[in-house]
Amino acid sequence: MNKITILWVDDEIDLLKPHILFLEGKGYQVITCKSGQEALEELPKSRLDIVFLDENMPGISGLETLNEIKSIDPSLPVVMITKSEEEMIMEEAIGSKIADYLIKPVNPNQILLSLKKNLDHSRLVSEKTTANYQQEFRKIAMDLSMVNDFEGWAELYKKLISWELRLEEIEDTGMFEILESQKTEANTQFGKFVDKHYKDWFGSNKGPVMSHTLFRDLVQPEIPNNKTLMVVVDNLRYDQWLAFEDTFSPFYRKSKEVPYYSILPTATQYARNAIFSGLMPLDMAKKYPKWWRNDNEEGGKNLFEAEFLGEQIKRLGLNLKWEYHKISSLKQGKQLSQNFKSQKDNDLTVIVYNFVDMLSHSKTEMEVIKELASNDKAYRSLAQSWFKNSPLLEIIQQAQTMGLKLIITTDHGTINVKQPSKVVGDKETSLNLRYKTGRSLTYEEKDVLEAKDPSEVHLPSINMSSSYIFAKNDLFFAYPNNFNHYVSYYRNTYQHGGVSLEEMIIPFVVMEAK
Repeated sequence: MNKITILWVDDEIDLLKPHILFLEGKGYQVITCKSGQEALEELPKSRLDIVFLDENMPGISGLETLNEIKSIDPSLPVVMITKSEEEMIMEEAIGSKIADYLIKPVNPNQILLSLKKNLDHSRLVSEKTTANYQQEFRKIAMDLSMVNDFEGWAELYKKLISWELRLEEIEDTGMFEILESQKTEANTQFGKFVDKHYKDWFGSNKGPVMSHTLFRDLVQPEIPNNKTLMVVVDNLRYDQWLAFEDTFSPFYRKSKEVPYYSILPTATQYARNAIFSGLMPLDMAKKYPKWWRNDNEEGGKNLFEAEFLGEQIKRLGLNLKWEYHKISSLKQGKQLSQNFKSQKDNDLTVIVYNFVDMLSHSKTEMEVIKELASNDKAYRSLAQSWFKNSPLLEIIQQAQTMGLKLIITTDHGTINVKQPSKVVGDKETSLNLRYKTGRSLTYEEKDVLEAKDPSEVHLPSINMSSSYIFAKNDLFFAYPNNFNHYVSYYRNTYQHGGVSLEEMIIPFVVMEAK
């Protein structure tokens, strides 16, 4: 293995001999130069890992040398060492993307720490993360065997995805595979938990905040204190939220984060309509039949969200100036961003942003997207990249300058489906891959949560003998006809509608403008 090579540039390099001997004793190779010009001549001759650069030298200054080094090799880490504590020099060096900034006199251990931070950082983080997860593994396994309430499941899921985000940054694939097996086991146990308790969550105080109680229980208390922007990003998983949470930090600080539960089916027409109406689908179908569409009916299923919201606001007795916007294209997003200041007098502005939903559905249709989002890490990265370059971020920046409180939430998550489960139904059976409703459904009972009487879970019936089934774990429904082609087409795509941690436990976040 090659020694790590340091280029140390200082016009008083002879005085640093003890430091150099110390580093050589630790196994580093040190090349020395007395000026910026010498350093620039040395650069093409040697394979360098890092540069220690004095700021105050005769001839070419340290800052000038830094700029030249970065123009030749932008990836080479440079540590600036200076006697000066002037803020201007610090800012200029930091702006030039230095790796570290040390004030003279430096001691050998400071130099060693800077080396480890810049050159051994990945290895040290990897080793520490692996050791910590190994310690945590048994605790998670014990929690899995004991958790028996919705609060405990939400905390356990957040813990699992927190470890997922940490482990995917290190090189230990073995640990990541162990975590994946824990997630699979968690979803198996979670499916059993939901099967046992879901019906009991309605009409009592035993249940979590769910889609139909979200506005009443979590949104309404926030509105009187501040003009509020509520953004519902369709199909936003909790891990995706955690991945781009930092993008908000220049503009907003988080004041509340509450995991809440999507209703079943975890599908847009059910869950999002429930958010805006404050009602379960059975009640929507009864009270507002002209606005509700069953799975087998023609036409859009979410065309009356604004009307549902208006009725809920009236029912809650709120006297609000409010507006609702649905964004389904880049053009619509840009138009709202350009005109967003017109929302300044609203007590509540609601935006439904459909992009993540379009992304997940397009994955099944577009091979390019399928390649780009081949696993959860890639899917998170794609969503994060979109958000950083979207009109939604521009809207949020404007909301901050207007002093608006910000609520970020979603209607349901999504899961990467891996295994098929055979199902048979008649022509009226719904098409969704993670849930089915219809008559005479034939299926593998172990694979599903079943609702033979839809009214027990507050869902409407297409006809008198309709039932619902919801896929558990990472299963998706496939018909026996043309089975192999169907399975090949939909395996490893992102779907929703069923029972999983990823689909049901979703974020509700309140943020205050900085």
